[in-house]
Amino acid sequence: MRYWSKQGFMAKVADIAALEALYGAPAKASILKVLSHVSPLHAKWIAASRLCILATIGPDGTDASPRGDDGPVVRLADPKTLLIPDWRGNNRMDSLRNIVADGRASLIFVVQGSNNCVRINGSAEVRLDADLLDQFDDKGRKPRSVIMVHVMEVYSQCARALMRAGTWNGENHAIGLPTVGDFLNEAEAGFDGTSYDAAWADRAATTMW
Repeated sequence: MRYWSKQGFMAKVADIAALEALYGAPAKASILKVLSHVSPLHAKWIAASRLCILATIGPDGTDASPRGDDGPVVRLADPKTLLIPDWRGNNRMDSLRNIVADGRASLIFVVQGSNNCVRINGSAEVRLDADLLDQFDDKGRKPRSVIMVHVMEVYSQCARALMRAGTWNGENHAIGLPTVGDFLNEAEAGFDGTSYDAAWADRAATTMW
């Protein structure tokens, strides 16, 4: 399929056969590395990860949400099951809504300093079991729910993306970027984004969990 843009006619890949013809066969290692369960080496990686991206899909579209913790972001219940505490957020519940409606979910685990990632594809459910919530008790703080992920595929991701981005090279690319208050000002005329930003640090300190 071809369509017009300011640069002229552009070609759209419209079927899988055309895509495969363009890229060719996948490398052997990219197929060999895929497992149906979390191996001991995957478990070691996941235990070191304090940040993952949770991707979900639902009737209103897709969502990708960062999940972070001050220790392992996910707990391994068994080689086929992961547990993610749902700590305090903004109550939009985009990921949770999608999980309740559809269940398909994927995770990317990042470890600071490494250009590799570990990816998991599977399904998820939102659980309220008291014993699951109790597992994440931290000085009386408990998540309101726990996301249980059932693993279908586990594999490592090559380092090219993070290497290209220079993710861990120590450069600060955030200087001069808009703040959340700036985004809110843009979304609603007259919103006091300056006050919102000024109050954020104190608010976060008391609402982190």
